[in-house]
Amino acid sequence: MTASVTMGLETRSLYKIFDGHRAVEEVSLQVPQGEFWCFLGPSGCGKTTLLRMIAGLEQPSSGRILIDSRDITAQPAHERNFGMVFQSLALFPHLNVEDNVAYALKLRGADRRIRQERVAELLELIRLPEVGKRRIDQLSGGQRQRVAIARALAQEPRLFLMDEPLSALDAKLRDHMQVELKQLQRALKITTVFVTHDQREAMTIADRIVVMSDGRVQQVGTPTEIYRRPANRFVANFIGQSNLLDVEIVGREAVRFGDIVIPVTDLPAELAAKKRVTLCIRPEDVTLTGPVAGRLSGDISFVRDLGSTVEVRVALGGQEVIASASPSHWSSLQSYARLGLQFSPEAATALSH
Repeated sequence: MTASVTMGLETRSLYKIFDGHRAVEEVSLQVPQGEFWCFLGPSGCGKTTLLRMIAGLEQPSSGRILIDSRDITAQPAHERNFGMVFQSLALFPHLNVEDNVAYALKLRGADRRIRQERVAELLELIRLPEVGKRRIDQLSGGQRQRVAIARALAQEPRLFLMDEPLSALDAKLRDHMQVELKQLQRALKITTVFVTHDQREAMTIADRIVVMSDGRVQQVGTPTEIYRRPANRFVANFIGQSNLLDVEIVGREAVRFGDIVIPVTDLPAELAAKKRVTLCIRPEDVTLTGPVAGRLSGDISFVRDLGSTVEVRVALGGQEVIASASPSHWSSLQSYARLGLQFSPEAATALSH
């Protein structure tokens, strides 16, 4: 018997319309209790509007929102008991760290002893036990971020919502905070929804990623599923680098690019019936060789040494194919002006053209 999964958050056919424009359209999601989900997409795709509807800061034009199987669509934001951290952080500059963290507890009427114990526990949790008496302007960017998280956790929320909270940090600190945030969420086992436009950030911290574009969900999956098996051209283009080859179908296990027949894994029936499809191949799955007759080959158009890898662009049939090579492998190919390319059938994902 399969164990049942407890739903922490559910949205059913959510729409949000602003002045006739559909900002969010037909979004239905089921977020299991304790998982970390990321809403990912370009600016204007609807991810923040979706988060604000879940938070109760925007009312859906239609659809429903449920938490722990209970409909909260019409419930005001202050009654939802959600922890929220936004890009601005909104810490109170006139209060010290302890008073910022304890603010929600004080509003609820918790006595002084309980507030002190909870604040001490949270500052220990975010690894800042020594900063309780400091002013907010005495903290670094990373410290302020952790204090904002502690303040949101003080009320023991049923759901933790974050809207690009790390975007103002420098790259190194941002990477560090991503790891800390994921470790903290795992320790607390709190259902979390995180909005970002940064694909690397989503791939680092999410259990599942919701890729959005033009107000609609394009794909939901684990980081590996999203990267290795994109659902369409938008996802393939938006997540990492992709080589998208327009090919002709010649069978369930072969396609043609120019004069070259390329083996592929068994094409889905809905694609096999088409004349043409798009093959998605990631750069790290392309192997470079010297030019070989009967194999895909092209002229080198650009080379970029990235230290741990070498990015090689090869002009192929009117488009460029990007390959990632190790420095040692590239050194054996540098004498060629033209290169061969190959990849395993399993590395290619067929997408509707």
